[in-house]
Amino acid sequence: MPPAKTDQLDLWAESGLDGDDQVMVDFLLPTGIYIQMEVPRESTIQHIKLLLWKEAQTYPLFSLLGEMEGHMFECVNQAAVHEELEDETRRLCDVRPFLPVLKLITRNCGRAERILDSKIGVLIGKGLHELDALQDQQVKDFRSKMKRVSEEKMQRMQLMSCGEWLRSCYSTQLGTGSLENLIDKHEGVIKITMHYDQSQDTASLKVSLHCTVTELMDQALKKWQTTHGPEEDIGTRSDYVLRVSGRFEFLFEDHPLNQCKYIRDCLLANESPHLTLVHCDVVKAMFEKEISTIGSVLARKTSNPPLPLPPKKRPPTQLHTCVWKVHSLFRINLVKGNKVNAEDTAKIQVRAGLFHGTELLCKTAVSSESSSRSEHVWNKTLEFDIAVCDLPRMARLCFAIYAVMDKVKKQRSTKNTHLNKYQTIRKAGKVHYPIAWVNTMVFDYRGQLKTGDIILHCWSSFPDELEEMLNPIGTIQTNPYTENATELHISFPEYSTQPVVFPAFDKILEKAAEIAGASDSMTMGRGGKKFYIELKEIMERDPLSQLCENEKDLIWTLRYDCRENFPQSLPKLLLSVKWTFQNSLCCAPSRSVSVHFALILEAYCRGCIPHIEVLKKQVEALNKLKAVSELIKLGTIKTKTKQAHLKEAMMTCLRQTGFIETLSDLQSPLNPNILLAGVHVERCKYMDSKMKPLWIVYNNKLLGGDTVGIIFKNGDDLRQDMLTLQILRLMDLLWKEANLDLRIVPYGCLATGDRSGLIEVVSSADTIANIQKTSSNMAAAAAFNKDALLNWLKDKNSGDALDKAIEEFTLSCAGYCVATYVLGIGDRHSDNIMVRSTGQLFHIDFGHILGNFKSKFGIKRERVPFILTHDFIHVIQQGKTGNTEKFGNFRQYCEEAYLILRKNGNLFITLFALMLTAGLPELTSVKDIQYLKDSLALGKTDEEALKQFRQKFDEALRESWTTKVNWMAHIVAHPS
Repeated sequence: MPPAKTDQLDLWAESGLDGDDQVMVDFLLPTGIYIQMEVPRESTIQHIKLLLWKEAQTYPLFSLLGEMEGHMFECVNQAAVHEELEDETRRLCDVRPFLPVLKLITRNCGRAERILDSKIGVLIGKGLHELDALQDQQVKDFRSKMKRVSEEKMQRMQLMSCGEWLRSCYSTQLGTGSLENLIDKHEGVIKITMHYDQSQDTASLKVSLHCTVTELMDQALKKWQTTHGPEEDIGTRSDYVLRVSGRFEFLFEDHPLNQCKYIRDCLLANESPHLTLVHCDVVKAMFEKEISTIGSVLARKTSNPPLPLPPKKRPPTQLHTCVWKVHSLFRINLVKGNKVNAEDTAKIQVRAGLFHGTELLCKTAVSSESSSRSEHVWNKTLEFDIAVCDLPRMARLCFAIYAVMDKVKKQRSTKNTHLNKYQTIRKAGKVHYPIAWVNTMVFDYRGQLKTGDIILHCWSSFPDELEEMLNPIGTIQTNPYTENATELHISFPEYSTQPVVFPAFDKILEKAAEIAGASDSMTMGRGGKKFYIELKEIMERDPLSQLCENEKDLIWTLRYDCRENFPQSLPKLLLSVKWTFQNSLCCAPSRSVSVHFALILEAYCRGCIPHIEVLKKQVEALNKLKAVSELIKLGTIKTKTKQAHLKEAMMTCLRQTGFIETLSDLQSPLNPNILLAGVHVERCKYMDSKMKPLWIVYNNKLLGGDTVGIIFKNGDDLRQDMLTLQILRLMDLLWKEANLDLRIVPYGCLATGDRSGLIEVVSSADTIANIQKTSSNMAAAAAFNKDALLNWLKDKNSGDALDKAIEEFTLSCAGYCVATYVLGIGDRHSDNIMVRSTGQLFHIDFGHILGNFKSKFGIKRERVPFILTHDFIHVIQQGKTGNTEKFGNFRQYCEEAYLILRKNGNLFITLFALMLTAGLPELTSVKDIQYLKDSLALGKTDEEALKQFRQKFDEALRESWTTKVNWMAHIVAHPS
């Protein structure tokens, strides 16, 4: 150990007397190892420990240390007292040890970890003790692995520099597709408004779209120097980063401006970008706060016992048998069934089937009939006509228990009326009534073939459509309510003295390569023009069309042609796979939805510790908004309080200290780039609809940000709105990729809980109803004033701006006409169609989709395929009756947009099919998706489809008077 320095002040002084930022420190490890290394004088204790851990990996006995979080440093301080450095956010130069010696000791505390677990439990809506109590080895293994992965990620973050952290967490959002035409239109330059965060000054810069962010920053600083002179020097480019004004979004120096998504969006909208030069000290403070948060949690976790003993000699690796080597037929032993709820005179039978997805792998196995009145005992082996080696990794065993009764002896007893609730199977003069079902995987989550005795607790409710009473799409989880559930006792046999396992993924790839190599010559010879044409026709069908066995055989035989020539063919190819052979891939079995998402969310929280506080703040804010909403509803329903008094009560509530603190300074759940400073209470209100949504106005925390409006809904299911808006975003993307920008406004929408959520308020916009009512003295006549909309746009825009607004209206109207027709969006009235002052028309409130239109007295209220009224045409034609050119352009936009969606019809059907199990009210079966097939005219040629669309277009225009009548009725019914 080096001798002590006499002048400790010099040792810990900033940069040292010799100008060196490093200091030599001796580290004593609990394993008896001594390490001497240089560390930055101004580093935090946590960072120094990370550097030590990295260095210690090259020394002996490192594996005995265990996890880093289980240790902390101890030193002798200036008072000659041993001090434990528990707060690792402190800098070494602030700790100022008496000697540059740090001793690593075992940490003994668990409070911080318990607090973290509590916070995570609140965020995911399920206490972690519930996951602990599951006694499920799969859950335990998953949580342990995710915890380790998350901690490693947090440790890597702590090793990042400030710049690395910024790029990792706030990477520049880049756009896709070519913008050459738009760049040429702007002559390759763009006008940018630059803000400086250390002053209220702004500068206007005209720069090339091909210049980099670095070059833009140089020009901004040069502009400052030119304006203010050298006496007001604000530093160099290295002192700043560039941020989008009003957002938490950064642009970095290595990207050209024309690649940055924000710049591209401004070009498309013909708007001037607003950027802000932010000093690096601001970013550094953010960085240090996040690293401090991570360190304070990781450093206080109890992970290790004191000093571990040397490990015992490890036993030899357990031997396994590959499932591909087991050629015996698959079988199970059906033991008995308990608590079977059936008629006393009925006989009980069990049916078992092996499935991969919904495909039955072989003939089902059926037990004998048991006539016992209590416990039904079979002790029979059920054998299946499939070898163990051919079982897919995700094969599942499905059971159905049912009662067998003679038709003539069918009793009218009400003891078991539920037997008549579900479908029955009639065979050989007998009736089979389903009683219970249950499914289980053949391989466990580790890929090991199950063995031994298992008790399966069955489910008693059946879906409407079953194949032989088996329910392969049902859950593999057994009934958690075991007290009254039917029990099925089965036993999986052993096929080997060693565990039988499914091969690892790399072995599967080797096998696949071997099969592919052997079959290349065979498959390529099958092709030919005739088969290629047939294959092309199959692939162009929509995903809901059924494939016959011959077509499946053709697809599988020409699978290499599919890969090379039909990249969209994967769903049909998977449907054609012969899963009874050794060619399936492995993936993890699904769990119940609640546990599944709880595990994912817990893993996320542990891997993003700084985000926990952000999410916690958002959850608290949502709870406060819900409380305000309940106050408004209570006042409306119970006391019939006048609206003015209710609004005053709402504002009083929002001004309370607890509400102000909770609702202020949080990231917007709708867009994390937006920081919400505080509620602008005077501008808040509640809306006069059934659920009394709250209209909350926020100030934007960042410089240059406008106010932000958010609607909080309590009592409405917003999931269908979310789905529709996501599809609108996809349509917008597809159109833009085809160089057709229809100015869609897919505003933010987020379901935050059961029948509650948030909706983004689109700025500078009003409803068609309000625009019409403000221009008419009579509510009944408002809907028929065709000049109202055009006059409103004229008031908001003048000169060239009006022409631009009309063009925006024309494009957006075309986009929404096509989108609402294709998606079958109903309940279209003048209060859920809006227009921005810039001209963009957009629809809101998507409670009815896929042709589920409202009706009254059995008559559909909406008799047009989409909304296209004469006042819309009046705007499109610039108020000129004979302006057929503008109307022709509009019609062309509609037809082009429709054909683009048709080309991607299979994508839309696939996406909606994936949502069938989500429980959305108007998307519950394949029949609901049939509307999409019809509206997109899938199965028809482009010419036939375009003819159909043109007929719908003419119908919408011809019947627009019915729309106006409906709007008049709506305005009269909702005058305020």
